Amino acid sequence: MNHGFSSQLRTLLVLGRVSNLPTVWSNCLAGWWLGGGGNLGKLPLLFLGVSALYLGGTFLNDAFDANYDRQFRNERPIPSGAISQREVWCWSWAWLGLGWLCLLPFGITTGALGLALILCIAIYNAAHKVVTISPWLMGVCRFFVYAITAAAGDSGITGWAIWCGLALGAYATGVGFLERRQYSRGIIPRWPLILLAVPIFVALVMNAGAYRKPALLMSLVLLLWSVRYLRVALWTANGNLRRAVAGLLAGIIFVDWLAIAPECPRELGFVFLLLLGGTLLAQRFAPSR
Repeated sequence: MNHGFSSQLRTLLVLGRVSNLPTVWSNCLAGWWLGGGGNLGKLPLLFLGVSALYLGGTFLNDAFDANYDRQFRNERPIPSGAISQREVWCWSWAWLGLGWLCLLPFGITTGALGLALILCIAIYNAAHKVVTISPWLMGVCRFFVYAITAAAGDSGITGWAIWCGLALGAYATGVGFLERRQYSRGIIPRWPLILLAVPIFVALVMNAGAYRKPALLMSLVLLLWSVRYLRVALWTANGNLRRAVAGLLAGIIFVDWLAIAPECPRELGFVFLLLLGGTLLAQRFAPSR
């Protein structure tokens, strides 16, 4: 019985791509801070709601991709027989429904944005194998996380939240385009690297005076982190794109940290470091894609 439970739990963890959850939490933290922060008591329900939407999206991904996975990724839970496709569909909509219900107490705006995010999640998962521009939808999903969590803050959706959300979306889109090449042959495109640099560009343009120094420092950290993993994929004899994508996904936490760097208290910096460590540790046990 214990073996059966642990096997089922691992299946759910793999379906949920749980190694990416800390990046979702860092999105929530940054978006909420950019929206003026406020009552810390709101955060658990807010985190739960957005996390449930993320999990709904990852389960939905496997439900839609079942036929593809049977041909090319038979180690995935559905083709391996660990769980049925029908069960995964049920889990998907249950997670999405739970996530939306958790967002409703924060107001009409947050609820409406939650519905918009669910729509983007559904469209992305239905189309990402056939529509080449689908990584842009992945970026839109990350943008909506900033918008939702900022709307729950005391100041609501500010200009900073919008611009930083767009920068995060651009970075996520760049990672998405690189991720698409993991299972195909050919030259890895270089143009997505421009999207990875958007958060740095936005930070340097929008921060002036006393805010410029912390923005520069975090921009340098993000740049070095990105170059470290891009080197693994692009500038070594045996490029490892899968490892590079995993590292760049973890780098989303640095993008969030950069978004609030000018006014980030030391305690919040420690939280981001803990989330980064959690992501890297979880990637050892559960695939990020």
